[in-house]
Amino acid sequence: MKAFFQDTFEYTYSCNQQLIEVLIKNAEVYSEKISLLTSHTLNAHHVWNHRIFGVVPALSVWQHLEIIDLQNINNENFEHSIEILDKKELNKPIKYTNGKGQNFTNTISEIFFHIINHSTYHRGQLMSLLKSKGLEPLVTDYIFYKR
Repeated sequence: MKAFFQDTFEYTYSCNQQLIEVLIKNAEVYSEKISLLTSHTLNAHHVWNHRIFGVVPALSVWQHLEIIDLQNINNENFEHSIEILDKKELNKPIKYTNGKGQNFTNTISEIFFHIINHSTYHRGQLMSLLKSKGLEPLVTDYIFYKR
């Protein structure tokens, strides 16, 4: 299972980096909606990593990120997820409170799968937005990544 998450976090990191590079090269398309979804995708990953570590996150889920900060946050998210993968047991339950003040418990593996799935979902939305702005959308399907 650890090898699966290592691989899928590398995939997520790579796709995010490709997207960020497109946004930097085409900064004029970094509209409110694109900024919101890109920021949310990275911020949510950050928040989940911090919940697993048991520390207060520096970012909030819907906080706007400047385009120049995206690469650093993506790098930190990847490094923190790999650190968790190396140091923690995937079946360990994590208790946390969501943004609405509700308490939940999920295992690290459930949280990891959520992070990856959540990122993929929003990247798909972002590809549609980029296409509507006249840019060629990236191919971010996992199978293409593995080829």
